[in-house]
Amino acid sequence: METTGLSELEAVHAVARHRGFRAAAVELGVSRSALSHAVAALEARLGVRLFHRTTRSVAPTQAGERFVADTAPALRDIRAALDRLAGQRATPSGTLRINSSAGAARMIMQPVVLEFLRRYPEMTVDIVTEGRLVDIVLEGFDAGVRLAELVPQDMIAVPLGPELRFAVVGSPGYFADSFIPTTPADLARHRCIRSRMPGGSLYRWEFERHGEAVAIDGAGPLILDDSLLMLDAARAGIGLAYVTEWQVAEDLAAGRLVRVLEEWTPPFPGLCLYYSGRRHLPTGLRALVDLVREIGAKAGI
Repeated sequence: METTGLSELEAVHAVARHRGFRAAAVELGVSRSALSHAVAALEARLGVRLFHRTTRSVAPTQAGERFVADTAPALRDIRAALDRLAGQRATPSGTLRINSSAGAARMIMQPVVLEFLRRYPEMTVDIVTEGRLVDIVLEGFDAGVRLAELVPQDMIAVPLGPELRFAVVGSPGYFADSFIPTTPADLARHRCIRSRMPGGSLYRWEFERHGEAVAIDGAGPLILDDSLLMLDAARAGIGLAYVTEWQVAEDLAAGRLVRVLEEWTPPFPGLCLYYSGRRHLPTGLRALVDLVREIGAKAGI
């Protein structure tokens, strides 16, 4: 009887994780049609349907759920064995999948990711950016990059950079027609460029000074879910933006934006690289962790 190969197992598990063929195909680096045909061929050979398919969704059948659950431990062991074997190479190779917010990815690209690729040219780094916080193990990622406060407690976290601060900024043209706010309460008389969270709620701007914490739900003419668009709008004089200090450093130095309420935005713990400590650490991820710690040591983190 023809046996089921590792690639077919990976295909089934990827489709089950993502509840669809498109994202699973991206993860596996194959075309959507090739992945669909591979799963269909396996189902035909086994004589069992593993997934319910509609034009809008893909979900495991009861038999498919049991198959994924039964083969998951063995598949993890095989992956770990392959990682250990790859660890005997002098130079790390393979693909490292990282889940991150878009802002965090921009912050680590130059100092961490590009330096990692220069050191290890046989590695490929696959970064998926999204606002929602995902289960990196369940969704097939090697690691995640998020603010320290968002890292799940069961993960191993390695600091990626210094503390961060938020900044409230507006254009010189905006302030030519509006007064400078000196307290968060003054924002009630300003136009605020509002931020929509991944879950759909609107973010309340957070402030703190001398132990007094305030959250402001400012009103404004524009709601966005991307910080770069917020900066574009702030530069154009539409209103005030609430973004990280790192994102506006060049604008402030060049005079394109003016910062206010600085004494109300204290620093907070910055980004962390995090990963599961419950499974074997792939060689590529170990090399990345070592690089992050090296960079942190040089920066005194």
